[in-house]
Amino acid sequence: MKIWVPSKAAADVLSDLPDVECVVYDGTGPLPEGAEEVEVWVPPLMPVAGVAGLLAGMSRLRLLQTVTAGVDAYRPYLPEGVVLCNARGVHDAGTAEWAVGAMIAVLREFPGFAAAQRAGEWTYHHTGVLADSTVLIVGHGSIGRALEARLEGFEVDVLRVARTARENVHGMDELPGLLPLADVVVLLVPSTPETTGMVDAGFLAAMKDGALLVNAARGGVVDTGALVAELRAGRLSAALDVTDPEPLPAGHPLWTAPGVFITPHVAGSTPASARRVLRLLRSQLLRHLAGEPLKNVITGPY
Repeated sequence: MKIWVPSKAAADVLSDLPDVECVVYDGTGPLPEGAEEVEVWVPPLMPVAGVAGLLAGMSRLRLLQTVTAGVDAYRPYLPEGVVLCNARGVHDAGTAEWAVGAMIAVLREFPGFAAAQRAGEWTYHHTGVLADSTVLIVGHGSIGRALEARLEGFEVDVLRVARTARENVHGMDELPGLLPLADVVVLLVPSTPETTGMVDAGFLAAMKDGALLVNAARGGVVDTGALVAELRAGRLSAALDVTDPEPLPAGHPLWTAPGVFITPHVAGSTPASARRVLRLLRSQLLRHLAGEPLKNVITGPY
């Protein structure tokens, strides 16, 4: 069985499996030979160019296992009969930790104080604070639960929204009525046709004055132009690990908009995530070889 994996570490963790040939392809450089013989493909973290053509040529492909929670780069081009699995749970800790850190960084004005430090300026003043605030988690899946667990010691109230309502979790149809209640709105929804552009001018206008938008989902979930307008008006602030477009090009107005803190899609890029990816890959390949049910199979809307 030929498997394409994104790193030597992934190949090493699978090296003792019987009748398995691992080929390392990290998404850069020319494609390895033998794409038509690949039965399992584990794409690299960053999407590969020309996915549609590549998948069309993988005539023996049976399993596509991503190392990301998102599968939007591959799902539209998946050949019939190929099982698609994501890395649900792998990046929960890193993404939840980033979200908490980003909230604190913006509310306590750490970027501004860092700039003052570089300038040798002592800029004492009061700042915002996370305590006593209401945090609205939009997309209360595994990452949302991990985020809520990390917020337990911060003396905040948490509101939860998911695609489908359940106990203590509101449905997406209730979101408009919840937005005015939140001091912090955290986006953790997957990228789907329904979520693309959902944070538009109307969504942002419904947020209370002085609220913070935190995007750890996908850049396309937010209407960038509408967000820039709110930032320039000084009504909202934002912490973004993802942007639209991405990477954010030099000179883009989002770079210089007031009240925004931007990181380059690094929330899940941690040693913890790397370790958990390897554990997931080994577990999935053992299941695949044994003909057992796989984890994280994408079947419905997401």
